[in-house]
Order: sequence, then C-alpha cells, then structure tokens
Amino acid sequence: MSHLLEMRNISKDYPGVKVLDDISFSAEGGEVLALMGENGAGKSTLMKILMGIAQADRGEIFLEGNKEQFQSPKAAMDKGIVMIHQELNVLLDMEVSENIFLGREIKKKGIPARVDMDEQRKQAQAFLDSVGIKIDAKDLMRNLSVAQMQLIEIVKAISVHAKVIIMDEPTSAITEAEATILFEQIEKLKKAGVLIIYISHKMDEIFKISDKIAVLRDGHLIRVDETKNFTEEDLIRAMVGRELQDVYPKKTNHPGKVLFEVENLASGKYVKDVSFQIREGEVVGFAGLVGSGRSETMEALFGVSPREKGKLRINGAEIEIHNPKDAIRHKIAFATEDRKRSGLNLIGSIKENVTMVSLAEKISKHGIIQDKKEGEVTEEYIKKLRIKTPNGDEFVGNLSGGNQQKVVLAKWLLGEPEILIFDEPTRGIDVGAKHEIYELINVLSEQKKAIIVISSEMPELMGICDRLYVMSEGYITGELNKDEFNQEAIMRLASARKGGMTQ
Repeated sequence: MSHLLEMRNISKDYPGVKVLDDISFSAEGGEVLALMGENGAGKSTLMKILMGIAQADRGEIFLEGNKEQFQSPKAAMDKGIVMIHQELNVLLDMEVSENIFLGREIKKKGIPARVDMDEQRKQAQAFLDSVGIKIDAKDLMRNLSVAQMQLIEIVKAISVHAKVIIMDEPTSAITEAEATILFEQIEKLKKAGVLIIYISHKMDEIFKISDKIAVLRDGHLIRVDETKNFTEEDLIRAMVGRELQDVYPKKTNHPGKVLFEVENLASGKYVKDVSFQIREGEVVGFAGLVGSGRSETMEALFGVSPREKGKLRINGAEIEIHNPKDAIRHKIAFATEDRKRSGLNLIGSIKENVTMVSLAEKISKHGIIQDKKEGEVTEEYIKKLRIKTPNGDEFVGNLSGGNQQKVVLAKWLLGEPEILIFDEPTRGIDVGAKHEIYELINVLSEQKKAIIVISSEMPELMGICDRLYVMSEGYITGELNKDEFNQEAIMRLASARKGGMTQ
C-alpha cells in the first residue's frame, strides 16, 4: 500500500555546504507530522523542495504512489500541496475572497477577462462557513488579525482540496486563545484525511497536536517515530546532539545599584503611566498579553516613538532621548520584536549588519570604512556567538532564524551597551539556539549590564529573570520577585485593570 507522501533519498548542496544528506521519510493522510530540528538543520530547504521552490540535487518525491517533480509552487499546489508560511503571503488591500482565489479567479461566463466577484464572494463565504470561521468574504485583509489571516490561508488550502498542508511556525505571532482555534481547525483537517506537516520550536505544541515526529540535525534525518515514543528530553537530545542539563542556565551573580529608572512614562494609547527601575547585573522581565503596551513602552524610551511625558535616569542623572541615536549615545541597545522588519537589512551581508550601529565609532577612520577592521570584527562575533555561516559576506536573508537573531545581538554588543532591551529574543528559534541566548544574557548580567526581556512565553521569563513587571492596558499592574513567580499570579496581573494594580 502506498503512502500519501514519501520523500526518498533527498539531497541538496549549496556552495561549501551540504544542506540535506539522503533524507527519506513517509507520512499518511489524517496525521500531523512534526518536523523538528535546530535552525539550520535543513527543515526549510526540505519543505522548499517539496513545494517546488527549490530543486533537490538527488532524490525522489511520491504523492499517493505517483512520482512527482514540482518545478514551481503552483505545480505543487495543483497536486494538492500547500504551505502556510511563517511570514504570511497575503495582499492586505484586497478582499478575503480575492486572497482565497488568488491566481485561480472565478471568471464571468462568456467574459473570461472579467472576474465574477459575486460568485467568488459566494464560494469564498461558503468555504469560510464550512469551517466555522466568522469572517465576511468581503472584508479587507488588513482589517484582520494575524490569527485570522492564518485561518484564511487554511481556507485557501481547503479551497484547492489540499492533501498536504505545511504549517511553518503558525503560532509564533498569535495569542494562546487564537492558537486554540488554530488547533481546532487542524483537528478538522485531520478528520478530513489531510496530512499536516507542522514546523514549530514550541515543545508543548508538538506533544499536544502531533502524531509523529521527524528530527533533522545538520542535514541528516536523525529519528522518525510516533510522538508517544518521545520524551521532551529525547527530542532535545535528537535535535541538538547533546544533553542540555538546564534549559535555563543558572544565574549566579547578584544585582547591584540602580542603573536605569523610568518615571511616569506616557506615549500614545498603549503607554499611559509607566514607572520602573533596573539594577546593574539584573535581568528584568516584562510580561503581559498582546496589546498590553510592553513593546510600545520600550519603543518610547528608546526614542522610536515620541514621549508625551516621563523622566529617564541613568545612574541617578536625568537624560533626554528624542530618537534612537540619543539612546545609542547613552549606551542603550534595543533588539526589536520583528528582526526581519526592524532589526536587520536582509539584503545586506552579515558584516554590514554587525557593524551598522557602530560604524562611525568603531570601524571608520576620518569618515572612511576600514574594510580589514570591519572583516576582523565580524569574524570575532561570528566565532563568539557561534553564527553558522560560510563567512561574513553571506547575505543575512540566507541565514536561519536563530543565526539571524545572533547577528542582531552582535550588532548591538559591538557598541558595548550598558542597558540592553530584548523584545521576544527567542521567538521562532530552536531549543539549542535559545539555550545559547540564555547563556549570553547570563554573561551580560555578570558584566553588570542591565537587561530587560519581553517575552510571551511565561516559562522563559520565570526561568531567566530576577524580577518581573506585568503590564495591562498601558499600565504596570504588578511587580513580582523571583520567589513570587508563578503562572497564575502573572496571568491575574496581566488581566487586571488599572484599579487592580499590585506592588
């Protein structure tokens, strides 16, 4: 009996790098196959080959027993293989119905050059209703949440009668409640006989929804087995090739004097009256729900958005920050939430990205960039942060998510900041890379740096922070010391109104 999907002996080389080496696996309809591995393990390349975005150097693909070779994503989609990318490919200023039927528009009878919008909306609405999604087919995509956009991508897959749906980090930018809705749709797809290939770095999700797990490491298939036969420790060991004794490395130093203070900060509708302080060598976390104002608070104090009121102090002395240049001059670094949109130049090299903040102070002489010094500094940080790349001239856009994040960190560390803000520093990266970033945060705290961490993952905040502030609706609703950390207390404060503030 043939499998729904089978990939045999898939291999792929890029100059100087063997990305995939003889990968073979099979999967059935009606199951969720979790594809796991560290960043750079080969997951994305394998899925690009399945989708027709890239071509294998060697190997074969079989769909329902028939040998296939997809030369383009459209060829794969015509056979029922669809991918929902982590960065959603939607047209924001077009209707939901237009996005669902993009490239397959329903034409008016007798007038093939014109789209039958009424019929297209009718069919799109029927698909939306069939899966219980309460969205109007005439709505503009830009008016939807990220979670709703992902559901539209699922509807698009259903509309082409997909047999295989690849989901790449589908919950990385949505809330827990929205993720629950997504999982319900996955269950419906399973019952309809669809194969889901699910890529995620969130262990709890993998054990919750997958039937089988395939682990890649350094381009090799390490293990394929039913999920029930894995423990979390087994999975981590298979992914990283070693034991991680502590997911969150132990922090041994003790915070010193107050280094940075924020008093009565207000900015726009998301930052209303925020006051906090952080000491030398301290790691302070900011918890809260989506829209609570955490990222907006950091943008305001870094000068990205204007401050309406509030005072900032470093070592007791008041400072003025009107723009990011002022913040950098005061030795503040800000690794933003969306590294691809606001943290990196994706069409620039690693070297250009690492040195961009410190070009004038560290790399240039009399206004002229010293190429040799730029190369040496970049190589130093490639080694220090273990960035997987052939060299510093590699385009950042070609790196895995974890290695891109390391380039962001290298960019800021080169400037030798005293205050570092990390907004979702481990989003979309694997467990091994996460561990390395946690270790780096500990090293920085030992160097008496003041560190702020924003994260949507409560276990992460509780694992690496000395203290937590919790935000809700633009206010700080509570402060917790290490011995007071628990998820229930954090969620209670994250749901509190201004009147329910606790100190």
